[in-house]
Amino acid sequence: MDFSFTEEQTLLRNSVSKFLADNYDFEAFKKISRSAEGWKPQNWKQFAELGLLAAPLPEAYGGLGGGPVETMIVMEEFGRALVVEPFAQTVVVGGGFINRGGNEAQKEEWLARIAGGEALLAFAFAERQSRFNFADVLTSAKKQGANYLLNGQKSVVLGGPMADALIVAARTAGSQRDEKGISLFLVEKKSKGISTRDYPTVDGQRASEVTFENVEVPGTNLIGAADQALPLIEQVTDEAIAAHAAEACGAMKVLLDATTEYSKTRKQFGQPIGKFQALAHRMVDMYTAYEQSQSITLMVTLKLGESAAERKKAASAAKVQIGRAGRFVGQNAIQIHGGIGMTDELNVGHYFKRVTLIDTLYGNVDHHLKRYAALS
Repeated sequence: MDFSFTEEQTLLRNSVSKFLADNYDFEAFKKISRSAEGWKPQNWKQFAELGLLAAPLPEAYGGLGGGPVETMIVMEEFGRALVVEPFAQTVVVGGGFINRGGNEAQKEEWLARIAGGEALLAFAFAERQSRFNFADVLTSAKKQGANYLLNGQKSVVLGGPMADALIVAARTAGSQRDEKGISLFLVEKKSKGISTRDYPTVDGQRASEVTFENVEVPGTNLIGAADQALPLIEQVTDEAIAAHAAEACGAMKVLLDATTEYSKTRKQFGQPIGKFQALAHRMVDMYTAYEQSQSITLMVTLKLGESAAERKKAASAAKVQIGRAGRFVGQNAIQIHGGIGMTDELNVGHYFKRVTLIDTLYGNVDHHLKRYAALS
C-alpha cells in the first residue's frame, strides 16, 4: 500500500506550514489566546483565502473536494503552532454534520459560508451529567406546530464564544439515556432565549456554557432524521477524533524536538544532559511514542470510510494511543526541562496542556478502552 502524499497534499502542507511559520509563532499564540476575543478573525480570513476551510468540503458546495487526509494535514500543522481558531469545531464537526446529515438547502447555505470563512459553528452536546455518553441527553426539543421548542443546558461548548450558530443535540423522544430519540438542530446563536457564559480553557481555547429557554427553532433546521441522530453524532465525532489525533501528533513533535534540542545545550557536570544514558533512553521512548501516534493517526484517518464497527474500533484505538503518548511525551518534556518546564514563558507547558485537553475530547483513554473492548 502506498502511504505517500499526493503532490496536491504536499502543496497543502507546505502552504499551511509557511503561513504559520510567518504568522503564528509562540509569541503570537500567547497574544491571541490572551486577547479579549480569544482568536484572530484576520487569521480566519486568511485560512479561507488559502483554501484551508474549503479543503475537506465537497466541491458542489464551495469546497475543494478533499477528505480526511487533507484534514489530517491541516490539523497536524495547526497542532505544531497551537492554533486556537476553531477549525475543527467549524469545518470538521460543523461541516461534517451538515455535509452528512443536512438537507440540500442547509448544505448550499452553510457549507458555502464555512468554506468562505463567513460562518463559524460549534457543537453543543455535553451536559453536566452526561460524561462521555452521547446518548445521555436531558436538553429537550418539543414539537410545536411546524417548529420545536428547545429547553436545557449545554456545557463546555468549544468554540461557542465565536460561533454564529450552534449544532445542538436535544431529546425529542424517549428517556434520558435512550439511544433513540435524539435529534440535531442548527440553531442561530442570536435566537431569542439563548444565554451564554464564555470563558477561556486551560489550553488557551475558548468555550461556553449555553442555556436554552423556550428557544423556538424552525422544523427546517433539523439536521437528519428526527429521533435518529446518534449514529450521525458517532460518525462525525469519530472523524473529529482522527483530526485531533493529528493535532496531537503535531504538538508532540514540537515537544520532542524542543526537549532534544534542550538536552544538547543544557550542561550538567561538564557535559550536555543528553549524553546521560537515562535521559537518552527516555527521549528514545518519547520518540517511539510519537512515531506510534503518527502511525495510528494515519490508520484511523484511512479507516473513516469503512463500516461503522471498524471505524469505531479505529477511533477508539487512536484515542487510547494518543492519550497515553501525549501524557508520556508531555510529562517527560517538562521533567527533562526541569524547573523552567513548569513556567508559562516556555512553550512546552502550553503544548502539554493542549495534548492533555485533546485526551478528554469525545472520551478519554478509559472510556475508549471500554468502547474498544465492547466492539471486539
